[in-house]
Amino acid sequence: MTSVIGVDLGGTKVIVARLRGRELSESVLKPTDRSGSGALIDQLVAMVESIRSDDLAAVGIGVPSVVEFETGRVVSSVNIPLTDVPLRKVLGERLGVPVFVDNDATVAALAEAHDTDLRLVARNLVMLTIGTGVGGGIVLGGRICRGATGGAGEFGHTLIGLPLEDTARVPAPRENFPQIGSLEHAAAGHALDRLSARAAGEHPDSALGKRKAEGKDVLGAEAVEAAHAGDPAAAEIVEIWAERVGIGIANVINTFDPEEVVIGGGAARAGELLLEPARRVSLGYVVPGLRGHATVRLAWHGVRAGVLGAALLAAHELADSDGSRVGSRRGGVGLDAAGTQPLTPHQEASGS
Repeated sequence: MTSVIGVDLGGTKVIVARLRGRELSESVLKPTDRSGSGALIDQLVAMVESIRSDDLAAVGIGVPSVVEFETGRVVSSVNIPLTDVPLRKVLGERLGVPVFVDNDATVAALAEAHDTDLRLVARNLVMLTIGTGVGGGIVLGGRICRGATGGAGEFGHTLIGLPLEDTARVPAPRENFPQIGSLEHAAAGHALDRLSARAAGEHPDSALGKRKAEGKDVLGAEAVEAAHAGDPAAAEIVEIWAERVGIGIANVINTFDPEEVVIGGGAARAGELLLEPARRVSLGYVVPGLRGHATVRLAWHGVRAGVLGAALLAAHELADSDGSRVGSRRGGVGLDAAGTQPLTPHQEASGS
């Protein structure tokens, strides 16, 4: 039985783990070395080497960047020093095995399409990752959907609130993103921070107002904590934020008609405080023919989604690239819904 290694590269930490059969090893985590591209590549190589075994067949890596998937070149990246680096080629030469590189939210979506036994259970799934920004990933027919340039899933930049009453003209776009009226501007972590600060000023007797008076931070995380504790002012602004997320969910359902919409990222910590308003609002804006069919849930793989998805990416793409089946014995990498053997690319796409 062969193994693959998944790498979840983030702006603050790197996580690596080995996948053999249905068993994902314990993760190894280190702070991201952002001092330069050479130092970061050295770190990635060292972390993979620290857990590799003789049966290593491929490595998958998820990065917070736009990726040209066919070549594995990082097209653009904000938080890590890899812009224009041909990461697939560089790491492949250093590690001596095939390497596959994709966007981190995309591989997390692939993980969420699999249950905790790593069976493919959702062939059509969209994931919204809501944290500092809003991103996402798309799985259609059991396969990752990347778009023409690898940038599919930028749900944060869908527009949910442009002022277009009567004969109003479309406003000129801002030079920088996110645009005003976009999902990211309205519902990302920074948006909840703004709502929290405003609530603290308007409700000095609330938990948030008291934190402000004490000179403490009043951010979205504090608002969610106070809302869980029953503070009315905090609960109200968390609900407003969650309703905005619901509009994003409605857009996703109307566009892709998925079986599941999964919410990941830091927003998932809000739990039902997020899910109930988001589900309620999304139902009202989903067209009647699609209403009520998609399950809206929180991510179930948690912080392991990125590294698991990267490992699954390696297994799937290795099968694509060489026509073989990785771990072809029962319990191998990349199981189908019955848990008997890996799906070939044709089987996954056709549902056979």
